[in-house]
Amino acid sequence: MSTIEIKKVATKRDLKDFIEFHYDLYNGNPYDAPNLFSDDFNTLSKDKNAAFEFCEAEYFMAYKDGKLVGRVAAIINHKANEKWNRKAVRFGWIDFIDDYEVSAALMKAVEDYGKSKGMNMIQGPLGFTDMDPEGMLTYGFDQLGTMATLYNYDYYPKHIDHLGGFEKDNDYVEYYLPVPKTMPDKYRKVAEMIMKRYNLKIKKITLYDVFFRGYGHKIFTVLNETFANLYGYSGLSEKQIKQYVWMYLPVIDLKLVTVIEDANADNKVIGFGITMPSLTKALQKCRRGRLLPFGWWHILRAIKFHKTDCVDLLLLGVLPEYRSKGANSLLFYDLIPRYQKYGIKWGETHVEMEYNSHVQSQWGPLDPINHKRRRCYKKNI
Repeated sequence: MSTIEIKKVATKRDLKDFIEFHYDLYNGNPYDAPNLFSDDFNTLSKDKNAAFEFCEAEYFMAYKDGKLVGRVAAIINHKANEKWNRKAVRFGWIDFIDDYEVSAALMKAVEDYGKSKGMNMIQGPLGFTDMDPEGMLTYGFDQLGTMATLYNYDYYPKHIDHLGGFEKDNDYVEYYLPVPKTMPDKYRKVAEMIMKRYNLKIKKITLYDVFFRGYGHKIFTVLNETFANLYGYSGLSEKQIKQYVWMYLPVIDLKLVTVIEDANADNKVIGFGITMPSLTKALQKCRRGRLLPFGWWHILRAIKFHKTDCVDLLLLGVLPEYRSKGANSLLFYDLIPRYQKYGIKWGETHVEMEYNSHVQSQWGPLDPINHKRRRCYKKNI
């Protein structure tokens, strides 16, 4: 029996190997949406990711007969632990070959790290914060992945079950949403009614609005309030908000970003929708996650020229006190005609907690199809 060697990432070269293992394991896979190397490098670098204000982490690689065969990140989010009254170490960025010795060695490395830090629970897959991909795919292995979510082979959850001691902590669902040929009456009637009754309005932002009028900060402040009680969420710090504003908003088509304001409250931002053309096919054409030599062109074609049939609904949020007024309908009222104009045929929701009926009910007029499920696990250690 071969011995599995676990190596802790200690150098930039190690981190490069850690990131690139995913490209090797999923080479040629038609469903995986590989991350850009630079995005993963910045997220995992302790001097670049603002989440390290309240997180600590170590990364581990598994070797068998001298060959890299698995990887995992062990993360402690102290802010989330305090909020949810847990002493949990998270596992994320987990990939491994179909070998039970490998997956067991990786999870043991996370458990040992957690115990050394006084943790008594392991949970995941989770990232540093909710802005990172989370949840292990358990259904929908034949569906195209998205940039914002994880894709994994169907043997992954089998390995978690085989390890023993793990149980469900949270399940997510995702939906396929056909773009209608005409605006659904429900969205149109509710949107037009609440604009008149409550003086809510749709705001289309520019880069000037984002950086010089504070709209980038306003959007992520609403996100903090909207997501506050969601599973595992830890509010974004001011440093993180600045980081995400610069990460997301300068590079996407702002025509596919909608802001809702309350004119009765000095144009207060009360909701937002950040959507973008799917980058999955473009990312698959980026050689090992690199923009050079030609990856940038495929990304540009998707983002600016909308050379894709799908749009990803990355982040949508409406302040709690406005949800009952139907403010969500304003997002669809504004965005659906834009999808129609660009020839978008369907949309892909981000992960939603399975019991979040309020969010799921808003898709009703679009004939949604639940085409993916994923799970976060937990185990006492």
